[in-house]
Amino acid sequence: MITSEQHEKLRGWFAGRLPDDLFESLTEVTADREEITVVGRIPEPKFAEGASDAEKEAALRARVQEFRERTREDRVEVAREAEHRFRKKVSWGVECGTERALFTHVAAPVMTRLRQPEREVLDTLVAAGVARSRSDALAWCVRLVQRHTDDWLGELRESLEHVQRVRAQGPDAGPGAAPGDEE
Repeated sequence: MITSEQHEKLRGWFAGRLPDDLFESLTEVTADREEITVVGRIPEPKFAEGASDAEKEAALRARVQEFRERTREDRVEVAREAEHRFRKKVSWGVECGTERALFTHVAAPVMTRLRQPEREVLDTLVAAGVARSRSDALAWCVRLVQRHTDDWLGELRESLEHVQRVRAQGPDAGPGAAPGDEE
C-alpha cells in the first residue's frame, strides 16, 4: 500500500516523463508492491455516420492494437527508467471510447491457506466450469468482491493512509524525533 503522497509523486513522475503525444490524457496510475500500472486515454477513431455497434467495437479494438504496436518503443523506454527508479514492473493500458484494455501485466502469485468449506467454494466454481483451477476460482472471487465493494475498499484504503501518516509523525520518524532520542 502506498501513501497518497507517494501516489501523487509517482503520477507526477509519469506525467512529466511521458512523451506529450503518447496519450490525450493520463487517466490512471496505480501501484502495489510488485507493479505500477499506467493507463491513458487515446483518441477514438472516426466512425462513418450510422456505423453499427459491431463496426464501432471493431474500430475501437483496432485503434487500441494500433496504439500498442506504434508506441511500444516509447513505452518500453519509459518503463525501463521507471523500473530502475521505483523497483517495480510497469504495465500499460488505454481507454478508447468505451473500450478499456490492459496490456501485459503482472500476475503475482499469492499463497493462502484455506479450510475445507472455503476450498469447497473454489471446487464448486471449478466443477461448474466458472474457473479452470482453484487458483482461477480464487482470482474470480477476488474480482467479484472488488466489483461489489469498491466504496468499502476505498474507505479502508483512506484509513490505511491515515495510519501511515500518523506513524510517520511518530518518535521513530527520523529528524525531529522525540527529545532524548539523541545519541
